[in-house]
Amino acid sequence: MDQKTESSPIESTAPVATTRWQRFKRRFHLSPVNRRRLARFKAHKLGYRSFLLFAGLFLVSLFAEFIANDRPLMVSYKGEILFPVLVDYPEEKFGGFLAVTDYRTPDIANEIKANGWMIWPPIRYSYDTINKDYPGRIGTGGICLGYPSPPPWSSSMKLCDAPADQLARFHELGNTNWLGLDSQGRDVVARVIYGFRISVLFGLILTIVSSAFGIIAGAVQGYFGGKVDLIFQRLLEIWNSIPELFVLLILSSLFIPGFWTLLGILMIFSWTSLVGLVRAEFLRGRNLEYVRAARALGLSDWQIIFKHLLPNATVATLTFLPFKLSGGIAALTALDFLGLGMPPGSPSLGELLLEGKKHLEAPWLGISGFVAVSIILSLAIFMGEAVRDALDPRKTFRMQGKD
Repeated sequence: MDQKTESSPIESTAPVATTRWQRFKRRFHLSPVNRRRLARFKAHKLGYRSFLLFAGLFLVSLFAEFIANDRPLMVSYKGEILFPVLVDYPEEKFGGFLAVTDYRTPDIANEIKANGWMIWPPIRYSYDTINKDYPGRIGTGGICLGYPSPPPWSSSMKLCDAPADQLARFHELGNTNWLGLDSQGRDVVARVIYGFRISVLFGLILTIVSSAFGIIAGAVQGYFGGKVDLIFQRLLEIWNSIPELFVLLILSSLFIPGFWTLLGILMIFSWTSLVGLVRAEFLRGRNLEYVRAARALGLSDWQIIFKHLLPNATVATLTFLPFKLSGGIAALTALDFLGLGMPPGSPSLGELLLEGKKHLEAPWLGISGFVAVSIILSLAIFMGEAVRDALDPRKTFRMQGKD
């Protein structure tokens, strides 16, 4: 009688695991052309370093609540570990009576220190935190002035007389306002960090979604041609003739402006920018030999569009995405500066520039906003130049000839 040997679980699952790993590698394996493009992108030192710096700053800004916040990261109170940065604890938990706990007040801070400890983020201010512990500064007439207040390294930084406990809280680690305070007593560094995150998220979402709609519209228009192309062209001419600024003025008077409202309005008008480029690529490629061969093999129009023509047309559109990103960030900044953007009090680089315009006696406001916006837009432009060089077919195949 033959004895059946049972295979071990490791032996039975090993081929499956190997097959899945091979599928994963094949799916994300770069073709030789894309490897040359990636090498060309890395060879552009300014653009590649700008990409790394931009990505690093954006990743850091995603965790802004752990960097600049008026709530502790962790609290140990009477043997219980709490995470105020993630959970809203009522003040009655610490012996108070309010619904929201202000951990910067002396009573709450002393109560927690007497029964435990707190771990604060590096900057103890959120974007809307008013520094009530700031002792003020001395004006030309010897009178204590309020906000806006200069940074500590400024020559005009002279503290007025204040109680000892207030000065002690002001000099605690993390309470330093490195870029000063705005007209409402809010920390400029915290507003720059949060404003950077909102600006980049706004630009990325606007670029991705509007580009997707524009690419699909241009693909349909260029592939089918004829009456479809003619109707689309007339509709685009009518749509592009609508004054975008007037629409923003009308809608801002009807609705409260916000992140998603502005994003929707700008998305309605910005999707048309890539239609002409994609349309031209599809008009050029729809009669090529490989497209005719795909039709002869029985592939549907949508399979030809998305599997064969669209990847080739996308290469040309990728060059414009970094510039669309910078355009979206600049649009949000300009709208905030004009008062048509985010709601009042929101962290915005455009609002910071507006603060600098209103308070010329506080140059640190305008300089901080200008430097932040300049860095963002410069990094985006440098990335666009690197992407353009990497996707240039002449340089790509020139590298192939050298190889």
